[in-house]
Amino acid sequence: MFEVGSFRSHDCRGVSRRALLRFGAGLPLASFAGGVAAAPGESVRPARSVILLWLWGGPSHLDTFDPKPDAPQEIRGPFSTLATRTPGLHVTELFPRLASRSDRFSVIRSHHNHTAIHRVAGSIALSGGKGASGDSDYGPTVGAIVQRHRGGDAALPRFVSITPGPLKTALGTVQGAGGGRWGRAYDPVAVRCTDTGEVNIPSLRLLEGLRLERLSDRRLLLGVLDRTTALINDARSSAWSDSFARAYRLLTSVEGRRVFDLSRESGRTRGRYGASVFGQGCLLARRLVEAEGPFVQVNWSQYVENIYGTRTDFGWDTHWLNFEHMADRHGPILDRALSALLDDLAERDLLDDTLVVAIGEFGRTPKISGNAGRDHWPAVYSSLWAGGGVIPGQVIGQSDERAYAAVTDPVTPDMVVTTILQQAGVDTEARARLRVFEEGRVIDGLVS
Repeated sequence: MFEVGSFRSHDCRGVSRRALLRFGAGLPLASFAGGVAAAPGESVRPARSVILLWLWGGPSHLDTFDPKPDAPQEIRGPFSTLATRTPGLHVTELFPRLASRSDRFSVIRSHHNHTAIHRVAGSIALSGGKGASGDSDYGPTVGAIVQRHRGGDAALPRFVSITPGPLKTALGTVQGAGGGRWGRAYDPVAVRCTDTGEVNIPSLRLLEGLRLERLSDRRLLLGVLDRTTALINDARSSAWSDSFARAYRLLTSVEGRRVFDLSRESGRTRGRYGASVFGQGCLLARRLVEAEGPFVQVNWSQYVENIYGTRTDFGWDTHWLNFEHMADRHGPILDRALSALLDDLAERDLLDDTLVVAIGEFGRTPKISGNAGRDHWPAVYSSLWAGGGVIPGQVIGQSDERAYAAVTDPVTPDMVVTTILQQAGVDTEARARLRVFEEGRVIDGLVS
């Protein structure tokens, strides 16, 4: 079921009523892929789309993709390990589906972030920067850079963030999650998805009194615009006109609206992904890249932790009950949804053209705490990469025997972002033009 969400009119200075109407109904879905010449050593065939699975809160590397079965009990935890199709790669027993599909992905075990503070580490990980002023000088994020590089007017947004709401911590909203210093025009279009597959786009209730089914009535739309002249001329938000244009293009495109309607999927397909917010978000991500959307970020949760005790796929900040949460929720949900996504993309011949990255902002402490949990640990953590030029069936990097630190060269956030950008066709020349990661380093051995 597709619903139009809330959108409060702010600023549309410089955009006339009739100019807005020219965005018109029935715009075709444009191809987002552009021909990009590759520099020597760079990807010859850029990925058409990127799906970033943002595991907000910091997954434990020991309880996911870097178990240490020979470490003491207070480090290794209660989970046994599973062999995979990849020589030398074991995962915990919580991931049987992924273990049987390891020939489709590679794992990095030597990530390193610069801080243990969620809000700051999240901004660093998403933007690849360190921030000059606390947590307020981040961005643009990797999705915003891809969005700006691809450019053009299209029915579908170029950067979509699927989440229950803005990324938050107990100390406030994450700053580095969108356009950053480029401005709000490069923020993602936020989409909310429930565990039953109901999709809501908060920013797309264009104007009060305008219903989705009546968008084709130009006379009605002119009348609504006339009644809101004062709001349209309000200059409080310089990004409003761009947001309105994107919203109108989407809602007046029949095909654009269909992409967000998960009821068009069969019960079997929806069931493969699982009845979870994250699972249905992954299914929506597949629909978006099938329509050639350039960048889709699926956020595990709005919050890093379950601070309200609500029944959601709350984040990975497992200071308490880490092993119960991993066994009952996080492990099974991630295993099912990510495996279904990889299968679905492969079956539709989309995996080669879609880069899939599953990563959080940091890992968790090797030593189990007195609360039967694990605390923040940025020194080393893991991620999973597939499709989009990734060489599958590999283990990149290595942590020490107790997972306290990397014993190979650390993979830093700027390397992660540079690699994603390169694989998405934002090559050295494009990065220089955009003045981002001009001398960025690609992760060694991961991509072709």
